Amino acid sequence: MTTQASTGRYAAMFERLKQQNQGAFVPFVMLGDPDFQTSIDIIHTLVKNGADALELGIPYSDPIADGPTIQKAAIRALGSGIRPHNCFEIIAEIRKQFSDLPIGLLLYSNLLLARGLDDFYSRAQQAGVDSILVADVPLREADRFIEIAKQHSIEQILIAPPNASDETLSLIGEKSSGYTYLLGRAGVTGAETAVELPASELVAKLAQYKVAPPLIGFGISTPEQVNAAIKAGAAGAISGSATVNIIAKNLNNIDALHKELGAFVANMKAASQQ
Repeated sequence: MTTQASTGRYAAMFERLKQQNQGAFVPFVMLGDPDFQTSIDIIHTLVKNGADALELGIPYSDPIADGPTIQKAAIRALGSGIRPHNCFEIIAEIRKQFSDLPIGLLLYSNLLLARGLDDFYSRAQQAGVDSILVADVPLREADRFIEIAKQHSIEQILIAPPNASDETLSLIGEKSSGYTYLLGRAGVTGAETAVELPASELVAKLAQYKVAPPLIGFGISTPEQVNAAIKAGAAGAISGSATVNIIAKNLNNIDALHKELGAFVANMKAASQQ
């Protein structure tokens, strides 16, 4: 297996999927949920059943952009003693197993600022992280994160809201790399609230401004939504709360957890075929 340079893994993934007439399916899970080893095993299940890339959370006590499902996952991970250095250990272990897999972090600025940006990005690079999305940093404040990310060969992921102005999309086009997180709707995360898929016109506008390939997130919980996202022109879809819900409801039966999670990912991935 050849190994892509850190900043090349997303480009290689999108090119491979384009050749196969597929979109990307990217599941999100909270690192360390419900514990260190089970978290590693869960990520293996995601990848072996078709995940094209990973979006991973680092547990944080005040996740303002997350709904109750992901908040509870963070509480479980924190309760089992998981801290950022444990999260990097999990990522490093996954990177040993899957050398070409794009691995992204989705987290909050306080986690980065507490350690110092340079130190955090350095540790992320050493662990094998490809991208970082900071949920509570607006576009107007993103430049210092982008600069540090570039120094450590990490893609800084930017968010495109569904009501973004032309000016905002133009800036995202100038600054984005890796992929663009296209919000399926406003609000907090959660499979409980259905995604409001953007019209193909919005995706076309993103292409007009040459933004990094858009992945639709927030509220993606069914194969039909994945398929609709691809048909709208998105490069793929990210599913978080639906994935984490499966973990939460099977905490007392790990075999059932892996079986249901594997089937979910396989079905979501199958829906990405164009």
